[in-house]
Amino acid sequence: MDNLPEPLRIVAQELAKLPGLGPKSALRIALTMLKMPREKVTGIGQSIIDLREKLCICEHCASITDTCPCRICSDPGRERDKLCLVSEWDSLLAIEEMGLYKGYYLVLGGLLSPLDGVTPQHLEFNKLESRLEKGEVQELILALGATVDAEATASYIKNMIENRFSGVALSRLAQGIPIGSEVKYTDKETLRQSLEYRQKL
Repeated sequence: MDNLPEPLRIVAQELAKLPGLGPKSALRIALTMLKMPREKVTGIGQSIIDLREKLCICEHCASITDTCPCRICSDPGRERDKLCLVSEWDSLLAIEEMGLYKGYYLVLGGLLSPLDGVTPQHLEFNKLESRLEKGEVQELILALGATVDAEATASYIKNMIENRFSGVALSRLAQGIPIGSEVKYTDKETLRQSLEYRQKL
């Protein structure tokens, strides 16, 4: 990239900092933008600026929104007694796209990870405690995934519920063998979770 004209090099280097883009892909995008009409490139630039300036974090659920409270939190038709806890905003989107869940959400902003220095103070646990203290939530649904960090976070939340909010039912998304898979090809941890969280028929 050192041989590129400076403006092109700077744009390619900035694009290469985005996840999933290497130097070659970033350069291709920069060259594509160079060939675009000026108005189109200006529109892309303005939309990126608007992304930062017009979005905010919902004060109730900590999701990304352009209005506060967000569309979900301001919907009076949602089930107030259910709260689904997700690690990131894209998990909320995935659940919401199914159209099956009608309760509210809270975005933690990540998962506990002592090795990476992510402690409870870095996440939205204060917001979670505040929601639970209001006494409306009857069921807290953990939709955190099945990673080591997700398990550590779930364990932390379980202790919090048992010690301070024993009237709140705690549940988690079913974990185990995906549809279309065979038991003999399933890894040991998935198999263990499938057996542990087996369902009655």
